[in-house]
Amino acid sequence: MGATEPQWVLMATGRSPTNIAVIKYWGKRDEALILPVNDSISVTLDPDHLSATTTVAASPAFPSDRMWLNGKEISLSGGRFQSCLREIRKRARDVDDEKKGIKIKKEDWEKLHVHIASYNNFPTAAGLASSAAGLACLVFTLGKLMNVNEDYGELSSIARQGSGSACRSIYGGFVKWCMGKNDDGSDSMAVQLVNESHWDDLVIIIAVVSSKQKETSSTSGMRDTVETSPLLQYRAQTVVPSRILKMEDAIKNRDFESFARLTCADSNQFHAVCLDTSPPIFYMNDTSHRIISLVEKWNHSEGTPQVAYTFDAGPNAVLIARNRKTATLLLQRLLYTFPPQENDLDSYMLGDKSILSDAGLQSIADVEALPAPPEMKAPNQKFKGDVSYFICSRPGAGPKVLTDEGHALIDSATGLAKGV
Repeated sequence: MGATEPQWVLMATGRSPTNIAVIKYWGKRDEALILPVNDSISVTLDPDHLSATTTVAASPAFPSDRMWLNGKEISLSGGRFQSCLREIRKRARDVDDEKKGIKIKKEDWEKLHVHIASYNNFPTAAGLASSAAGLACLVFTLGKLMNVNEDYGELSSIARQGSGSACRSIYGGFVKWCMGKNDDGSDSMAVQLVNESHWDDLVIIIAVVSSKQKETSSTSGMRDTVETSPLLQYRAQTVVPSRILKMEDAIKNRDFESFARLTCADSNQFHAVCLDTSPPIFYMNDTSHRIISLVEKWNHSEGTPQVAYTFDAGPNAVLIARNRKTATLLLQRLLYTFPPQENDLDSYMLGDKSILSDAGLQSIADVEALPAPPEMKAPNQKFKGDVSYFICSRPGAGPKVLTDEGHALIDSATGLAKGV
C-alpha cells in the first residue's frame, strides 16, 4: 500500500435489530468491561420496524477514524467505540476483492482508518435500545468489512464492550445474555434460546410516550443503583436466577401465561430498583402508569393474561400480545384511551400498519366510534396527545449484510456520509 497506489474505498453495509429485555439487565459488576450483575433475556424485534443500518468504509485516503449518526458527526474518542474497533481490528484477516482490485493484508488493517455512518429508524436514547442496535450493527459490519472469522458468540462479546444489551442484538428470536463468571469477561456473551419463528404468534405494540432523550442515562443510572440500592443486590442474587429458569421454560413451551406474569413482574421490579436508588430515578411517567393500569385491568377481567408489558429505561411501553386477534383488541383499547392528537391515523401507527385494518380502524371516525372497554370503570377518560405514536412489530431475525449499494450510507466517491 505505497503512496503511489490509487486511492480506493472499500465498504460494507449491515442492518441490526433492536431488542427488548423481558428479564432486565441493570447494574454492572465491571464498568470497563461491561459485565452485568445478572443474566438477562430479550426478544429481538423485526428489523423492518426497528433497526440500525451502518455502513463502514476503509481507505488509505482517510487520515483518521470518523463517525456520523443520523447525519450528524459524532466523536469516536469514547472508550466504548474504541474497544469495538480495537477488538475487531485485532481479529481482521486478509481481504481480496477481485471485482474492485483491492487487496488488504491483515497487518494493514491496523494502519487503515475507517469512516462509519449509522442511521436508526427509531428515536435514539429514548429507552428503545437504540445503542443496542447501533453497537451490534457496528461490530457486525466492521467484522464483515475486515473479513473477521468469529462465531456470533465471540461477536456478541465484542458488542457487549460497546453497549451491554448490544450483545443480545447479534441474534434473532429470544436471546439470553449469560453474565459469566470470569474476571476478564471471556464467558459473558449472548446465546440464542430460540429463533424468531419458534413463537411467531406474538405481536408487539410499542407506545412511544416520549422520543426525547432521557434525563438519566442508563450508564449513570446503573452506576448509582449499584452503589446505593440494597434491593438490587437481592434482585441480582435471589430473584433473577430463578426467574431466568422459569422464563426459559415459558419461552420453550410457548406458555404465554407464565411469560406474561414474569415479564410484567420483572419490569416492575426493575423500576422499583430505580426508585430504591439514591437519588431515586424516574423513568416512567403518568402515561406509562395509565398503560400499565389499562393492561392490568383487562388481564384481570379475562382471568388470564392477554398482554405482557415491559418498560426499559424510559417511559415507552412495550406490549406483547399472545396473538394477532388479542393485539387488535389491545389496539382498540389503546386508541380509545389515547386517541391521536392530529386527525391522521396513518402516521400514528408505524411498522406493521395492517394491524389497524385488522382492528377495524380505517379512519379517525372509527377511532371515535370505539366503545369503552367493558372493564373500564371511568369510560370517559381519554388522554389525547399523551402518546406520540405506536409501532407494531413482532419477533425478528438478527443482523444481515445489505448487498444493494443503494442502502449504503457513505458515498463511495468521497468516503463521507451521504448528504453531509
